[in-house]
Amino acid sequence: MPEVRPKKHLGQHFLNDKRVAQRIVDSLLADGCQYIIEIGPGMGVLTGNLFQRFKEKFFAIEVDTESVGYLQRNIPDLSPNIIDGDFLEIDLSSRFNGSVAIIGNLPYNISSQIFFRIIENRERISEVVAMVQREVARRIAEKPGTRTYGILSVLLQAFYNINYLFTVSEGCFTPPPKVKSAVIRLTRNSVAELGCSYPMFERVVKAAFNQRRKTLRNSIRAAFSGVEIGEKYALRRAEELGVEQFVELTLEVERLLA
Repeated sequence: MPEVRPKKHLGQHFLNDKRVAQRIVDSLLADGCQYIIEIGPGMGVLTGNLFQRFKEKFFAIEVDTESVGYLQRNIPDLSPNIIDGDFLEIDLSSRFNGSVAIIGNLPYNISSQIFFRIIENRERISEVVAMVQREVARRIAEKPGTRTYGILSVLLQAFYNINYLFTVSEGCFTPPPKVKSAVIRLTRNSVAELGCSYPMFERVVKAAFNQRRKTLRNSIRAAFSGVEIGEKYALRRAEELGVEQFVELTLEVERLLA
């Protein structure tokens, strides 16, 4: 059976280590989830184990038609549950009426976009187990006070508990990427509402980190037409604030703009 050719424009690096694959599958808790979705199954190194474990609850979303054909030939019973499409464009709420767990070796060139999509669907997606570039994994799991801490750290930690699980070496892939990879797990926390407008929260977080060398006074002033925040956060920088502080700052900006 011919193998799938890894495509550079899709950021494909196929995992070839079955022990690592099993470890990733075992990392998915899937507590109470009605659907399990794998993003970008490729040649199915995770897929067979996932389908065996979850049966009719399991779906695979794949944008590469060559990979879709390979999966249909090699796991024919899964064929009805293979979605030929782009995760970034699929309306989860119309296809899946219930809680969803996401798993996958995410294409590195669009991993951040996928995480933003996950945030948009936070009321539906209760868990994520993802293999990503190690630096992205560290950034997502990082706590305030470091250079690595950034936009995705704050936005994801607002709604998910993050666990950095393990590192994966370059040699576990075909073709080998130029960087190490890591597996992280996100589990939905109990936060339903932040207490402020989420779109404004996202704007404030992005404004703060887009000029992270500046004080928050200057970055907020530049992003919000001269808004002057109070002294509590004026001289601090973005990486110093946790989720709760960013909520406070967002509420202040909302009040000043009103």
